Amino acid sequence: MKSRVTITLAPKLLGEVDKLIDGEEITNRSNAIEKILKEYFRPSAAKMAFILAGGKGVRLRPLTYELPKPMVTIKGKPILGYIIDRLKESEITDIIISIGYLGNRVKEYFGDGSKFGVNITYLEEKTALGTSGALKQAQHLIRDDIVVINGDQLFDFDISKIYNFHKRQKALATMAVTAWEDVSQFGAVEMDGNEIVNFIEKPKTDQKTHLINAGIYVFNPLVLSLLPNGPSALPDFLAKLTQRRKLNGFIYSGKWLPCDNLQLYERALKEWNQ
Repeated sequence: MKSRVTITLAPKLLGEVDKLIDGEEITNRSNAIEKILKEYFRPSAAKMAFILAGGKGVRLRPLTYELPKPMVTIKGKPILGYIIDRLKESEITDIIISIGYLGNRVKEYFGDGSKFGVNITYLEEKTALGTSGALKQAQHLIRDDIVVINGDQLFDFDISKIYNFHKRQKALATMAVTAWEDVSQFGAVEMDGNEIVNFIEKPKTDQKTHLINAGIYVFNPLVLSLLPNGPSALPDFLAKLTQRRKLNGFIYSGKWLPCDNLQLYERALKEWNQ
């Protein structure tokens, strides 16, 4: 059952609405406005994800002497396996994985992804490129907004939510942001509305904020053209986007457990129950 509402529109906007009336599928202004609203609220679907999995995991040694960091296990399953499960839940099945240090261990376990219900493409770093450089290497494969995820974390986050938020905001870059008790180990984030106005990687002094970078992003392909060539770090790039007022933040309150040092890994072993 439909309800009647009254709205007031500027003449120019009303003219744009009238352009949709074709006399067949859309016969009047009500049909036109209903179509616009349906398109606006229809969930978007991310087509592709990029996982950063090439780091050496120095702070996880001795665990990473024989395994790359994303292949370290929690409850008998690699961290990377949990991330791929989350992507599948959001119907993202085309995945690019950037590998470097002991990358063959990732390939041996996941193969082309078919056993896990996904399609995996590998990009191998011949020399260490850093997180930003690895993403730049994938630029030629990316034609639409892409989800980018750090490969050393566990989360129960519905990735489609940040993607839909990103699309509704018509943003160039969006970062998932979460609360954490100690921001000194992460990227501290200050926000004004949806916009990130300050981003400091591993701040040395006390910060007023308890919001941090949660290592999940959505990037428009135009932003990737701004990435520098050669080895570089993603936090540096994010700081530059913040200075240019081109980085949005999406706050989420679900479980998030980073695993990039032994202390955090031990915490994840105790707290992760997915």
